Amino acid sequence: ITAALLTKIAPSTSSCISAPILSECANATVAAPAIVRSFNNYDITSLGEQAALISLILYESGDFKYNKNHFPPPGVPGQGTRNMQSAKYNEMYAREIGIEDPMLDENASFGSAAWFLTTQCTEEVRRGLESGEKEEYRVYLEDCVGTRDTEEREKVWEK
Repeated sequence: ITAALLTKIAPSTSSCISAPILSECANATVAAPAIVRSFNNYDITSLGEQAALISLILYESGDFKYNKNHFPPPGVPGQGTRNMQSAKYNEMYAREIGIEDPMLDENASFGSAAWFLTTQCTEEVRRGLESGEKEEYRVYLEDCVGTRDTEEREKVWEK
């Protein structure tokens, strides 16, 4: 995973110039090594799993522009990291990695999606993602992440 690949998938990740909240934005140059680190730390080796996590992070963070939930205003307190996981999961994640607020650490923030996949999803969901099939991505989103698969999400995943 490289910055060039991330900007090919989502061109707006090349810069934070247009970020609504500059302090929350990370460009592809910052994101790529943090994502790679998370894949190494949580043994995310299949392309299908990697594609699912990258698409989730891109979609949920608005192409890395947000690190906290702001919508609808004022947002949901405690919800965040790049995959916008709920406060409950952020608390679990913070305890496990020994960082008080994962949203304040780029490696931790980008690592949350890989942590969630490996600790909260079933082996069946993980094996399904390995196939790279759209239906398995839908199962991951709906049965593990707990959100609906939408056309907008699929557009990111298909890239």
